[in-house]
Amino acid sequence: MSFGKMNLIIEIKDSILTKDSDGFSNKEESLILRTRGYKEERHGSRKWANMAAFTKANATFQLRKIPNVTVAPGMMIHCDEGAYKILSVEVLRGLYLELAAEKVEKTKA
Repeated sequence: MSFGKMNLIIEIKDSILTKDSDGFSNKEESLILRTRGYKEERHGSRKWANMAAFTKANATFQLRKIPNVTVAPGMMIHCDEGAYKILSVEVLRGLYLELAAEKVEKTKA
């Protein structure tokens, strides 16, 4: 993966439940990582045919692996194109992370 392809700014966030002084729980997002990445949408390629187990995944993100930073399923990816929930994390050649993700649509209130 060349640096020229990684032109999308992404933020990976994790949700943390905190309690206030009255005992009510609040959901807060903490920023885990802000970096450049590459995004590929789901289409009929051989790669997506091999990922048939992840039928919910509709995008993959590739980014450089950062030492001492853990990215796990359940975390959220935020970028200009929307919010995505990470379904799986795979390490490629020890240098890159490939994240299979599902787009999160906001519900109308």
